[in-house]
Amino acid sequence: MINDNQVTKTISLEAYGIKNANVQYQLSPEQLHKITIEKGLGYEASSGALAVNTGEFTGRSPKDRFIVKDDITKDRVWWGDINIPFDADKFDILYNKVVNYLSNKEIFVRDSYACADEDYKLNIRVINEYPWSNQFAYNMFLRPTEEELTGFDPEWTVVNAPGFMANPEEDGTRQHNFAILNFSKKIALIGGTGYTGEIKKGIFSALNFILPVFKNTLPMHCSANVGKEGDTAIFFGLSGTGKTTLSTDPNRSLIGDDEHGWTAGNSVFNFEGGCYAKVINLSRDNEPEIYDAIKKGAILENVILDADGHVNFEDTSITQNTRVSYPIEHIENIQIPSTGENPKNIFFLTADAFGVLPPISKLTPSQAAYHFISGYTAKVAGTEAGVKEPQPSFSACFGAPFMPLHPAKYAEMLSEKMIQSGVNVWLVNTGWTGGPYGIGTRMKLKYTRAMINAVLNGDLGLYNYDDYHIHSVFGVAQPRECPGVPTSVLSPRATWNDDENYYKTAFKLTNAFRENFKKFEAHCNEEIRRGGPQRYAF
Repeated sequence: MINDNQVTKTISLEAYGIKNANVQYQLSPEQLHKITIEKGLGYEASSGALAVNTGEFTGRSPKDRFIVKDDITKDRVWWGDINIPFDADKFDILYNKVVNYLSNKEIFVRDSYACADEDYKLNIRVINEYPWSNQFAYNMFLRPTEEELTGFDPEWTVVNAPGFMANPEEDGTRQHNFAILNFSKKIALIGGTGYTGEIKKGIFSALNFILPVFKNTLPMHCSANVGKEGDTAIFFGLSGTGKTTLSTDPNRSLIGDDEHGWTAGNSVFNFEGGCYAKVINLSRDNEPEIYDAIKKGAILENVILDADGHVNFEDTSITQNTRVSYPIEHIENIQIPSTGENPKNIFFLTADAFGVLPPISKLTPSQAAYHFISGYTAKVAGTEAGVKEPQPSFSACFGAPFMPLHPAKYAEMLSEKMIQSGVNVWLVNTGWTGGPYGIGTRMKLKYTRAMINAVLNGDLGLYNYDDYHIHSVFGVAQPRECPGVPTSVLSPRATWNDDENYYKTAFKLTNAFRENFKKFEAHCNEEIRRGGPQRYAF
């Protein structure tokens, strides 16, 4: 079977050790959608999107992510709980088991690439057991033209076998699922899990090693957009902080929603060709661009459909991590190609459930590096069993699970680029105001949008005493005025109306910052170490 709309080729997988496979190469998303439904592996939603269930795993499994320890990685990777070493010989044995498992089966193969900047293009061949996994690869990676497919030479290979179960005692895995990167053989080997995010994040993790080590380029877990004057804005943030929502702006063109590189030439490029968004509680009123992107070609994961195929976005009976993937072209206002020049502003988004950080503040280069390494947000009561009050949550570089190098390496690169480009960095609290979670209220989205627009429009004044107040605990500079935002909202202390409890809570959070940073101190220069809160709680 070949794509009805293209002249393409058939390929053999014998070179990969996959024998006698019925290879379905470069099928269209329409064909993959149809095959998925015919095989009983998915359903069509009323929107036309494909709805699938990823099985046992509805999210990534960080403890089952490994990197082969070899001559390329042994002295470069920051080994530990995030980057878990895997024996090279064990990898070869496990790889052979996987390709034997895939032999004699119908296999779906796609050639694609990552990195929208031609100078950084990474050709990828994705080999999938399931048709919907291959459609996910179509959505999320960049799509070559028929001309580019002629003589296509894949540099990296993703081998994805959800139905293969490892034997931990024999194979060296922790349990039956695994996602392993081998930088010498340029293979991402994924088995025992149908969660598609492992495919996307496998290549992201590879680029987070390749780009800084070999290309002098900073990889970033962020979204990005560009204004009509060509000014690029970058949004870092963990899940639930508003990264996708705030970067999708009708007045600015979206470069991408999750993964980017910042080159030595001061340009920014998207790694991907699509978006992978959470859809829990999704509504057209709050996120119209994402809602309207869910149509034919999109893939919904682990959602509940009614008898008529309508999605109940509030139903989390399978998982809270319900998702949709779609090609970036499903969003109307996008930058083509997915690149931008001249970054002017960076936003670090945090949902501070303690309610003590300013809703927006300007950071010095050393503060920016410190907060980048920290990657702070907070968990609120009810999100996890046993969480009774807000708990700080830190993820280095706002993406620790995908960073093979020490976070200080990425932070130092960011600091250098900030200084060279003169970019402004802002800490934006999209969390609580007027008190912590349970007492205060969530920051209004209209206020956060107004603050970001004020930054982008140059309305927040110069970095001086008249325009800014230095926060007495965190040392960051909070603006005294902002168009569209009540002045009282700009001061977190003023919104509490309870100085004693405000400062008590603020110091509690600074202690958490300092405790978290201890594991990074030995690898950071004095400039970065001085970027954190300098006042202690007694």
